[in-house]
Amino acid sequence: MNWDAWIIFALFWAVFVVTPGPNAVNCITNGMTIGFRSGLWAVVAILTQASLFLTLSALGVTALIVASPVTFQVVQMIGAAFLIYLGGRGWIMARRPVRTDERPGGSVYWRAFAIATINPKSVAGYLAAFSQFVQPDVPIGQQMWVIFPTALTLTCLSYVTYTALGAGIGRAALGAVFNVWLRRGLALCFIIYGILLGTAASPGRN
Repeated sequence: MNWDAWIIFALFWAVFVVTPGPNAVNCITNGMTIGFRSGLWAVVAILTQASLFLTLSALGVTALIVASPVTFQVVQMIGAAFLIYLGGRGWIMARRPVRTDERPGGSVYWRAFAIATINPKSVAGYLAAFSQFVQPDVPIGQQMWVIFPTALTLTCLSYVTYTALGAGIGRAALGAVFNVWLRRGLALCFIIYGILLGTAASPGRN
């Protein structure tokens, strides 16, 4: 992955993990109710889930590249379409209040892991992201040395910040973070990314 491709990926991933969703709600709520240090266990759980999904996405993309380059290109287009869908859904949902009461029981770690895993954005979103930024003509292993640290670092910073918001300013954080126009702005970023990635050649594609 060259420098320009890395910048594009890093910007995309920052938007991907900063966009408010169930993980952010959980982290803010943990910060408010159990404090910053204890709330960090939820961040560890999110990083565990992220590592798992990153690995599965890399294996899936690798299999597609080996099986059929044409199929891989089709998946790239589907991935771009899914990003547009996420943006459209986020725009529509921006006015709806975010629920904080639907949290599975159990420890802080396992509750956060469950929320991260059942989050619809996670399952398809990781594969969509990988299908856009992985270069078919470069071994996946080489690219993972760049993608993994970048994705996990940005993910960690995002949810540590959300936890700190909850611990620092309490319930006011929910109103600030889930402001309608902020949520719509982040949703618009997904739509723009999807359009650009779907219409332009992705890094490594001829």
